[in-house]
Amino acid sequence: FFVLDIGRFDVGDYIKPILEKHKIFGAKMILLGAKTDNHQLYGILNLDGDKAKGITEKPEKGKELSDIKAVGIYFLPKEIIDYYQKVPEHMYAFEDALSLYMREKDVRTVIIKEKTLAFKYPWHLFELTKYLMDKYLEGKISKTARISKNVIIEGKIFIGENAKIFEGAVIKGPCYVGENCVIGTNSLVRDYTNLENNCLIGALAEVVRSTFQEDVHTHSGYFGDSIFGKGCRIGAGTITANVRIDRRGVKSVVKGEKIETGLDSLGVIMGENSRTGINCSLMPGALIGNNCNIGPNAVVFENIEDNADFYTGSSWIPIKK
Repeated sequence: FFVLDIGRFDVGDYIKPILEKHKIFGAKMILLGAKTDNHQLYGILNLDGDKAKGITEKPEKGKELSDIKAVGIYFLPKEIIDYYQKVPEHMYAFEDALSLYMREKDVRTVIIKEKTLAFKYPWHLFELTKYLMDKYLEGKISKTARISKNVIIEGKIFIGENAKIFEGAVIKGPCYVGENCVIGTNSLVRDYTNLENNCLIGALAEVVRSTFQEDVHTHSGYFGDSIFGKGCRIGAGTITANVRIDRRGVKSVVKGEKIETGLDSLGVIMGENSRTGINCSLMPGALIGNNCNIGPNAVVFENIEDNADFYTGSSWIPIKK
């Protein structure tokens, strides 16, 4: 049977070579591997040719036994359950069970050269969205959608039931517009934007390469390379800065550590039910938690934790450290 990481939407591309190796060598466990320069983020395989001898999760720099990571598509025998029961239960018990099996049995790997999808950090959602839209998005406008005059729709666009697109709006695909969405007058939505059900894009807004989860409402503004969680409310004139002024790669802070995102363009990532007042500026790579209030004219450079209020020039509670 196969065990897949949650982000392995591309599994269909790799089932055939895995099963072919299983047939050739008779090995009951086949792992998928790919080269990586960032060993500290992945489970790294200990290899002898194409034989896997073990797996080390997130090894320290200099202690990695190869430059091949386990991609997250595992072809396993039913006996792996017995091995899982032999190891102590902890965060990496699965990897320990795999290593225990590798020490006793013949385990083979399929090493791929192409870049694989990742889903470790929230900004990886952009690459996954692109993959899914390129492969599966259907160009379709639902019969119940209301499209006003002078609307421009170009490329592969899906528009859901009862959506409303007002005068002068432009949608350039690939894009997904869910059920009951509203795109206001003279707004521009383009390039792999995903608007889930019940979203409102007000007049004179631009949305590019962004995901708006269900029931997100915004007025005018610019929203580039950003993710807004369910139920967010974004005040008029809010801007997501998605490119650094020095044009260097965008970094983001996760659990107190500054992470190289590998992106030149990254806006804000905002949790569910958070709100901004008018004319807010959200800097590249900022992470804002759930249920936050960002006051009018605020400039957000750093992360804001869940349930925090951040106001400029008032007595409201500032950023929680």
